[in-house]
Amino acid sequence: MQRAIRLTLAVLGSVGSLFLAWPYWRDFSYWAESQTMWLIYFIAGFVLAIYVLYTFLGNLRTLFEHDAIERADMANLAKADDQEDRS
Repeated sequence: MQRAIRLTLAVLGSVGSLFLAWPYWRDFSYWAESQTMWLIYFIAGFVLAIYVLYTFLGNLRTLFEHDAIERADMANLAKADDQEDRS
């Protein structure tokens, strides 16, 4: 389920970046002579953007898991110190 959510977010983010980069919004002022090369450029960029965002979201999840483990360890250490102080 999490993979599907990450993939959906990656695709939506990539679609958004594709629309921001599309030459139509700039009245085709940056459109190259070879429209085939532009199409290849946008397709390759779109696939690469999906991969990068998907990987980033996976690593972000791992980062939050490590943070939760560290917080739990610190809480257990503080709890143990509290119990030692009471005795």
